[in-house]
Amino acid sequence: MMAKTIAIVGAGGQMGKWLAEYFVKKGFDVTGFDIENPIPTNITKAQSLISAILNKEYVLLSTPTKKTPEIIRLIAKEMQRQSYLIDITSQKSKTAAALGKIPAKVCPVCIHPMFGPGAKGVKNQNIISIPIKDGKKELTIAKNLFPDANFVTIDSNEHDKKIAIILGLTHLINIAFANILAKDDKILLTEKMAGTTFKAQKIIAESILTESPELIETIISNPEIRKVAEEFWKDIGRLLTSAQEGNGHEIVAYINSNKDKLSENIDLEKSYKKLTKMVNTMKT
Repeated sequence: MMAKTIAIVGAGGQMGKWLAEYFVKKGFDVTGFDIENPIPTNITKAQSLISAILNKEYVLLSTPTKKTPEIIRLIAKEMQRQSYLIDITSQKSKTAAALGKIPAKVCPVCIHPMFGPGAKGVKNQNIISIPIKDGKKELTIAKNLFPDANFVTIDSNEHDKKIAIILGLTHLINIAFANILAKDDKILLTEKMAGTTFKAQKIIAESILTESPELIETIISNPEIRKVAEEFWKDIGRLLTSAQEGNGHEIVAYINSNKDKLSENIDLEKSYKKLTKMVNTMKT
């Protein structure tokens, strides 16, 4: 039996390299194309975008979110009949719209892997699936490609709203936090004095900075983040005002209200134990 063929556009990027390696291990015949970065040596290098995608069963776009809709328009009509066009961008409104317009001969697969190039594999990792034309069929294709992952299905608008919290807010908080750290001229002393919470937060902030600045910019440019970020900003202002005006009871009420709401679904004591365990493993 002949190996399945897949073209990865953006194969020289961090995620592109990870996916190339993943599909090579899965026994696929992998072709890569990238205009900016060198292609991994264990896959076939294409000389142009069109030559990369011709006669391929699967075409996967590991490309910047802003460029993806245009790439979809350029390649979909050139793809072979009964092939699959897979998009993995972190923002879906425009890419989902572009995938909705591709010729009927090509099946769209719109997914968002919720892990980065540091992942050991896809086992127990979350992948979000966004239905475009035939959601059931598209999900089956995605599950065949990533059989060990956990799948969640959600439409493109809801995806972008949720991602504003899951990725947008976390990135926003942590790059601003990293900026404060970058200004600390006695960072070694700060680290010596640090407790559990700071150590964990610092590692998260530093890890986010290993991502490409363009990806971070895309994540925090999600229009849906505006509402969440403004609420966050307003709450910080409110808490600081209460502190300055000596209204400690307002802060206590705010904390208790959040504690009660979160405790409905989560065991907060367990969360604290997890944090301690996490920081203890980092000492090694």
